[in-house]
Amino acid sequence: MSDPESAIPGALTPLPEILLEPLLRAALHEDLGPSGDVTSRLVIPPETNARAAIRAREEGVLSGMQLAEMAFRLIDPSLRVTTRLGDGARCASGDVALEVEGRALSILMAERVALNFAGRLSGIATQTAAYVAETRGTHARITCTRKTTPGLRVVEKAAVRHGGGYSHRFGLGDAVLIKDNHIAAAGGIRPVLEAVKRGVSHMVAVEIEVDTLAQLDEVLAIGGANAILLDNMSTEDMARAVEMVAGRVVLEASGNMRLERVAEVAATGVDYISAGALTHSARTLDLGLDF
Repeated sequence: MSDPESAIPGALTPLPEILLEPLLRAALHEDLGPSGDVTSRLVIPPETNARAAIRAREEGVLSGMQLAEMAFRLIDPSLRVTTRLGDGARCASGDVALEVEGRALSILMAERVALNFAGRLSGIATQTAAYVAETRGTHARITCTRKTTPGLRVVEKAAVRHGGGYSHRFGLGDAVLIKDNHIAAAGGIRPVLEAVKRGVSHMVAVEIEVDTLAQLDEVLAIGGANAILLDNMSTEDMARAVEMVAGRVVLEASGNMRLERVAEVAATGVDYISAGALTHSARTLDLGLDF
């Protein structure tokens, strides 16, 4: 069995349950519907007790275990739930992540919701850990984006942290991020940066997206940005951008950040590598519940 203490560095402390309970209640309402678990109610006597375990069926990094535990407790507070491998822990095939004991009907009612959250979020954590591994020997950090499942951003971004990654802005209100469409609509790089300088709070970070080294040069000349996003640049141009910036602002590489490309991008010296694939393209980790 994997060591329960072998958590990914930087993994989050548990999220406040008040943020998670509405997500779980919505999922349980969806699954149970107006009739509840018809099958289990018909075939299992209500007094039947059971013991079950969520096991990993492949290697990975776990996330969503807090949600899984809460799902069982919401269905039946009398269930005894023990988490053996928590969020951020590495698991091997066959490892027990969680054990639950009590009424069999209650365990079965919560099973699918618990596994759906844990499998999905563990897939994100596992994919993030693979990206992070490609940055070894550099100072680059892997970060996620807003390309998350609607309504599940808080837990999907937590899963990225469980995998050793970091979060970009959580939402539109966190920071100023000037993208190509802002530049096009406002009439150019100078107008958007000057508008931001006039209106932004000193407490708000400012990042601007550039597509070319010429645009980068223009941004550096005007000033006003704390970070610059290098969008869909070649690796060679990113290396040149690092030289041009010379540590004056934070550089983020984005666009077409496939896993097999991460190591060469990190080696350019950029500070962050953002990848929507961490959340929108992660494969669900295979977890199962066995009685």
